[in-house]
Amino acid sequence: MDIKAAIEAAPYGASERISPRVRRVLARNPSPFTFLGTGTYIVGSGKVAVIDPGPDEDAHLDAILAATAGETISHLFVTHTHRDHSPLAVRLKALSGADVVGCAPLVISDDGPRTDAGFDSTYAPDRVLAHGEVVPGGAWADGGWTIEAVHTPGHTSNHLCFALHEEKALFTGDHVMGWSTTVVTPPDGDMRDYMASLKLLQGRDDRIYYPTHGDPVTEPQRLVRGYIAHRRQREGQILRLLDSGPKAIPTLVAAMYAAVDPQLHPAAGRSVLAHLIDLEARSMVNANGALWEKAA
Repeated sequence: MDIKAAIEAAPYGASERISPRVRRVLARNPSPFTFLGTGTYIVGSGKVAVIDPGPDEDAHLDAILAATAGETISHLFVTHTHRDHSPLAVRLKALSGADVVGCAPLVISDDGPRTDAGFDSTYAPDRVLAHGEVVPGGAWADGGWTIEAVHTPGHTSNHLCFALHEEKALFTGDHVMGWSTTVVTPPDGDMRDYMASLKLLQGRDDRIYYPTHGDPVTEPQRLVRGYIAHRRQREGQILRLLDSGPKAIPTLVAAMYAAVDPQLHPAAGRSVLAHLIDLEARSMVNANGALWEKAA
């Protein structure tokens, strides 16, 4: 894919109708970790919900307000508190009076280079949703909606997906993306939690996924199976590489991601670290200073 051409052709600022109850507005914040940008979803008609308001950018705020002109924004749902997902909730709440609902607040610093957006310190929810909690909005016949929280830690510990009952659709935030596997960055990103959350989704019967980055996923179960297999493959690579002796993470990354742009190796290193922490918890590897080795 020609990313530069895709960015030039992207419908930034437009309101795209992607299903009978769902519209999307794309923020102009493309990057190696956001793909073409943050896709903010507008659910329903008349009385609407906004999912992942996005970065605090004037143009994106104007686009959301234009897309919802003449309607009432009643709820702002947030999947997690990275700065490409939640900051615009502050200004949208002030302008609309909507309730901010969804994930718990979370601001941490990590012990390595950031490989995606940092955490949003401005996020202040009116209501934190637990797994399985349901929020209704409007009457079904009038474009109403019913949204259920699905707790999916892994990318971050506070990550939620949101199920739209009326369309058997799942808004997957960064847990499942429409263009790449997600980054799992310790200390908050956790590979064991991520895998458990993938298995949770595998057991659901959602018809379609709407990720915050990338296109809709029309074969969600197939994609989730592929993601699980991919992570198991990476785990196997690590163990095989450690068969020949202790190694540092950059050495593992160079071997495992030889075909990947070296500029993305720091991000790959964070996911390798997440795998190693998980393997250590399962008594399969040991940390030895800057080196990692197979457990005896």
